[in-house]
Amino acid sequence: MGKLPLLTPREVEANLKACEFVHKRTVGSHKAYERSASADGKRKRAIVTVDVSKKQFDRKLMASMIRQSLLTKEEFCTGVLKKPEATVQQTAQTEESENA
Repeated sequence: MGKLPLLTPREVEANLKACEFVHKRTVGSHKAYERSASADGKRKRAIVTVDVSKKQFDRKLMASMIRQSLLTKEEFCTGVLKKPEATVQQTAQTEESENA
């Protein structure tokens, strides 16, 4: 992904929800979204604060929210989580053994 796309609050909220974040609270114009840690310890807990009063986020706020989310730029901006390589390989092996 080249330049960082500038998203609206609605787009950011939709992407966070797609990435397993849940709305926790609202204080004024700020909404807090949380993703809990995974049971296996591979994913840390993350909290992202979204200022819903903005029409569009600037690069500084986008970068801040991406850091808070512990996601990659691509995952944050598209709302699609990438599977770790080990999981992809295990899935392929499982499918091969089922087809045999």
